Amino acid sequence: MAVNLGPALLLILNIALLAPLAPLAQLNADHPPNILIITADNLGYGDLGCYNPKTSIKSPNIDRLAEQGTRLTSFYTPSPTCTVSRACLLTGRVAQRHGLTEQLAGVAGNYGVGLNHDEILIPQILKNAPIPYATGCFGKWNIGFARKSRPTERGFDKFVGHASGNLDYYHHNYRERHDLFSGTQELHRDGEYITDIFADAAIDFIQQKTQSGQPWFCYLPFNAPHFPVAENKRLGQPNIYQAPDWAFVECGMTPDEADPKQRYDAVVFALDKAIGRLLDALEKSGAAENTFVFFMSDNGGFRLGREGIDVGLNTPLRSGGVTCWEGGIRVAAIARWPGIIKAGSVISQPLWSPDLLKACAILSDARLPSGVLFDGKDPLPVLIEGAESSHQSFYFVFRNHAALRMDDWKIIRENPAQQWQLFNLANDLAESEDLATECPDQVKKLEAAFSSWEDSF
Repeated sequence: MAVNLGPALLLILNIALLAPLAPLAQLNADHPPNILIITADNLGYGDLGCYNPKTSIKSPNIDRLAEQGTRLTSFYTPSPTCTVSRACLLTGRVAQRHGLTEQLAGVAGNYGVGLNHDEILIPQILKNAPIPYATGCFGKWNIGFARKSRPTERGFDKFVGHASGNLDYYHHNYRERHDLFSGTQELHRDGEYITDIFADAAIDFIQQKTQSGQPWFCYLPFNAPHFPVAENKRLGQPNIYQAPDWAFVECGMTPDEADPKQRYDAVVFALDKAIGRLLDALEKSGAAENTFVFFMSDNGGFRLGREGIDVGLNTPLRSGGVTCWEGGIRVAAIARWPGIIKAGSVISQPLWSPDLLKACAILSDARLPSGVLFDGKDPLPVLIEGAESSHQSFYFVFRNHAALRMDDWKIIRENPAQQWQLFNLANDLAESEDLATECPDQVKKLEAAFSSWEDSF
């Protein structure tokens, strides 16, 4: 699908597709684009109106972002769990390369080393761009918080967020530990809603850096709408989805609403409102036209059958978080760059989160380190021109689950002792009809590609 957006677009496309000719930053060498990556936590593929018109959730701001940019319908995270997916995004590498293959658990795990210190993150690459970027992280870190593992020790100038995989939305504790930080120092804002704390910190960062004229990278990994965890609650505090009173009211409920699904809807609505404030601030700062925005969920919504907790929707996908079924790894994702990415478009070409590191390097004209094998590929020709994905296949392994997608075909098994199941995603997005017996040669082809991935680690 070709898009005619004038000479500026043609120049970008030539640069993106024929990288040796010239760096993308030469389009406007004095003002390389800002980069804003927003992630939601365990948001379901079918929770948003722009993905599922039948959803009960109101998400006008995220839907507006989709109207102003492109909605990706085949975007993947390499892992269906929080810790690993974040490490893959920030390193541009699958877990079997960077080594963080499991969810960090407990206080000891979340405050441990986590991701290997030798791994290079997006902000470190942007710091070495010809025009160095200001870098800020606001939200859920979840890849290690020991000395040398914290965000401000891994390339971020500013950090307001938490170390753990989840926390109480108002008291900001993870298990028995207070878990909100500014830089490496504890930040006490008890009683304030955590989604708004993160959004406000990101807005302040964007406004300050835009005013200074320095290009910036803002990584905004929200904790919402992560499910409630009983171990984070104080004595007598109910283990329910937490949203501000105004969110319940604007969703037509009262703050004492008992239904978990409706409470979840209010949490997503509050997240959407925070993202709307952020986008409005971006407009008011004058930076919107020169900012590449990418929104995604870190993995699919959980569908483990836990009453009052697993209420998000992955419609029309099968299963959810911590599995390699489509509901665990295919996530809602939106890209916007005014005047460059076609507004209101939909892209079905498969991409995944490691591609974002490559995009950041190209947008900033930063050199990637030599001797490192990255699993991402440049997504800009796909996002801008509608080109075909340059990925040959996508590899997924988490615990006993494993899968591989190649073209429209996918093999999957829930443990190594099982035979591969085979699905054609173009005809069977719900993964309901196993074609392995009918198409044994197709299984062998994908199994060989899976083995090639394994041999590369």
